[in-house]
Amino acid sequence: MKRKKITQDKVVYFINYIMLTALLVIVLYPLIYIISCSFSSGDALMSGKVKLFPVEPTLQSYQAVFKYQSIWTGYRNSILYAFVGTIVSMVLTLFAAYPLSRDDFRGKKIFTMIILFTMMFSGGLIPTYLLVKNLGLMDTMWAVVLPGAVSAYNIIVARTFFANTIPKELQEAAEMDGCSDFRFFTRIVIPLSTPIIAVLSLWVVVGLWNSYFGPMIYLNSQEKYPLQLVLRRILLLSQVNLNQSNIDPEMIRKNQYLSEMLKYGTIIISTLPLMIIYPFVQKYFVKGVMIGSVKG
Repeated sequence: MKRKKITQDKVVYFINYIMLTALLVIVLYPLIYIISCSFSSGDALMSGKVKLFPVEPTLQSYQAVFKYQSIWTGYRNSILYAFVGTIVSMVLTLFAAYPLSRDDFRGKKIFTMIILFTMMFSGGLIPTYLLVKNLGLMDTMWAVVLPGAVSAYNIIVARTFFANTIPKELQEAAEMDGCSDFRFFTRIVIPLSTPIIAVLSLWVVVGLWNSYFGPMIYLNSQEKYPLQLVLRRILLLSQVNLNQSNIDPEMIRKNQYLSEMLKYGTIIISTLPLMIIYPFVQKYFVKGVMIGSVKG
């Protein structure tokens, strides 16, 4: 029986290794393909010669990115929106979640139900647009940051983390020493909540960095466009009407080559900040998310 069990375990492990290897290939191939395209020539990109590794290796795509001023303007705007938006979101989320985790907070069930209600129903696009317009936020950074600053899901996760991590005895000891609620929150709760703050901050940063629909609706000035809208504009400019007789075919070919190289080079550069941040936050995922969501 023992030998049979060992054989069964080996079969299970072998199947798991095969499935994990296949999943790894599925995940890695698009990444390798994009990186290879960013180092390939425009001719190789347009002819579809790139399959896995770079074809006719060159740095022209990155040289084109460095010369394209609007890309750096969009890069700066995306960093600004992500930084300010993350700070605003974390302040509002933590200040909303901590009172809901306290047993002595009156009406916390009512407020929790109201917050949960917003997860299932929202005002919609048109009312949100009218609200932003009436508040005078159109074509400003706050039109991108404020509408999605507070997430009901993030509040619930943070509330559950506070309720399961911060012991009541610690709060009682602080009250006996004359510590106010605000000071207890800022001096004790926040330092002990580093895992959940790191996880929620990463979620907010990724959402703001990849967002394009909100800025496309609320922003009118191109100098305020985030990087995602700049990339979208590059893709639209590459779609030239080939039926126009007054356009030089050689110019069309050069523009298409340039747009393809810009596209892949910008994709790599736009993902670098998140790729740099993620390894530093990954260690907090197990502790932060598991306590904040599974136990909730």
